[in-house]
Amino acid sequence: DVQLVESGGGSVQSGGSLRLSCSVSGWTYFGSCMAWFRQAPGKEREGVASKVDGKSWTYYADSVKGRFTISQDNAKNTLYLQLTSLRPEDTAMYYCAAADFNPDSWNRIWGHFDSGYWGHGTQVTVS
Repeated sequence: DVQLVESGGGSVQSGGSLRLSCSVSGWTYFGSCMAWFRQAPGKEREGVASKVDGKSWTYYADSVKGRFTISQDNAKNTLYLQLTSLRPEDTAMYYCAAADFNPDSWNRIWGHFDSGYWGHGTQVTVS
């Protein structure tokens, strides 16, 4: 079974930093894409950052470009999201996700995860 378990969330002041981790098991990275999403109360889920395994392709929401960085350590089976210069509007539940990557849909990255695997989330609160 594929399992994704997030950790690293917490409460920080505006301008602070956090590093989220997603421990992945039962997943084959080759030909896949990984991502972080977030959902704030009363708002729709949004894609935050994504990367395609084996390629230098990364995708970021405009609201986090230059502040968040997605990375992956396949040896540790862990996906990371480094959050810096945090703002109150970054407050949300953050989820990691994994999915097969379709090169023909490279420009529709977030849609890949509609049929992917998801963790249960970790809460980030910025005050």
